[in-house]
Amino acid sequence: MWKRYVVGDGALEPTGSTLLFINNDTSARRYTDAQIDDYQDLPRRGFLWRPPLTLTVRARFSQQSGELNGTAGFGFWNDPFVMTGRRLPILPRAIWFFYASPPSDMKLDVHTPGHGWKAATLDALRLPFFLLAPTSPVAVLLMNMRPLYRALWPIGQRAMGVSEAALEVSMTEWHTYVIEWGTNAARFSVDGELKLESPSSPSGPLGFVMWLDNQYAVVKPWGRFGYGLLEAPGRQWMEVDTLAIEPG
Repeated sequence: MWKRYVVGDGALEPTGSTLLFINNDTSARRYTDAQIDDYQDLPRRGFLWRPPLTLTVRARFSQQSGELNGTAGFGFWNDPFVMTGRRLPILPRAIWFFYASPPSDMKLDVHTPGHGWKAATLDALRLPFFLLAPTSPVAVLLMNMRPLYRALWPIGQRAMGVSEAALEVSMTEWHTYVIEWGTNAARFSVDGELKLESPSSPSGPLGFVMWLDNQYAVVKPWGRFGYGLLEAPGRQWMEVDTLAIEPG
């Protein structure tokens, strides 16, 4: 069911009871990724997962938040940027535990930092977002003024189904991460403790993804965007010993 996607200095290393997602001495000159997913070469309409379901992952990382370079995580999305397969780019949908190190700054939630280890939902293919889209050129300009950003962006955030919560847990310790993806809401917990209850839930079908790579991105509502690759000397890894998806 799971397919490997390994590029650059990435590696997937089974240990017997766990699977290591490894980035070795990554260079900013080329993309590195260690990933498993279940949507390679599928059309988006053929992606496998819809709510309701529960995802359970037990994992740990080699470094803490801010020390691990790049992005990492696990959950479900629509592969909007055509990382695998032959598809057209599309606006993103995602429900996942997501990590991004500085200089990443994806400021999608007005109250949550644009980087770090977080629980998150996003659905830019919702009707409310399309209804707001004609106003975006003016809104982007206005949101360069901080008071207007704080007034206007929550409207856009709700339209895009964005909910986020920073996870104040040690990434180097084992934790059990659970996503309860419902049809109208979503719940995220760590070691049985509720971390985020989202009033919105992305629609399916979505594909499962679990990865560790060396990229960063900047996305800000006031019109600042950026992308690049990061150098990471030494060995960085994510170790997983439990992965379960239970429909219903």
